[in-house]
Amino acid sequence: MNRLCTFLAFISILTACTNQPKKQPKAAEENLRAKELFQGIWIDDMTETPLLKIKGDSIFYIDESVQPTVFKIIDDTLKTYGQQIANYHIKKQGESFIWIESAIGDILQLSKAESSMDSLLSIQKSLHFQEPIREVIEKDDIVFYNNIRYRGYVYINPTKIKVIQPEITEEGLEIENVYYDNIIHICVFEGKKKLFARNMKKEDFKPLVPAEYFKRSILNDMEFIGVDAKGYQYQATICIPNSASCYLINISISKDGDITYELCQ
Repeated sequence: MNRLCTFLAFISILTACTNQPKKQPKAAEENLRAKELFQGIWIDDMTETPLLKIKGDSIFYIDESVQPTVFKIIDDTLKTYGQQIANYHIKKQGESFIWIESAIGDILQLSKAESSMDSLLSIQKSLHFQEPIREVIEKDDIVFYNNIRYRGYVYINPTKIKVIQPEITEEGLEIENVYYDNIIHICVFEGKKKLFARNMKKEDFKPLVPAEYFKRSILNDMEFIGVDAKGYQYQATICIPNSASCYLINISISKDGDITYELCQ
């Protein structure tokens, strides 16, 4: 009986120990001293041009189309947080210099800016993300069908809808370029009579474009290409910015306003 009680007590203690919650590993702490040294405007030693501005938790880039990046310094690694996390090993760091191993394996050597107040303010202004100022692009074409004169209009209207395109710079930094999608208004006239009008968005063409491509693309352009027995014909261009890769999609609009889409082969 005593042996049974002892065995049961042992099992009870073992079960209690087994059910103890496991301690979670501590999250790596930021290297606050390295982060403090990293604050300021940094010049690329190779080109002697301003490249980065570090303010608080953010990295700003000289190229205004590049989205600012949140960063941390963990131990001797600079981490940037965009659509993906990028890691850069810090080889050396001091009060006025930092050497970073880039994404392509090169050593990026930066020096902290030492400029007069006027030139420093000019650099600071350039190292802030700004939305580009874009204007509406207007196009119109005249065609004849069955001796009737038609006029087709295209108005490419810029929006604030962002499309993020990850890239690696010449310096080996992983960045996120920001581009803006368009909404394109199309309309067809016979003399002063409006026959058709509609706003076209990138989403109208989603079923025809591969999902991953669609995510990175914009509605880039539209052309009025004619009138025939089927109705009014336009052609849309869906492109990845700064790429030769595009999809051309024919748009056929019936006299009743019904729209069909066909991918150009």
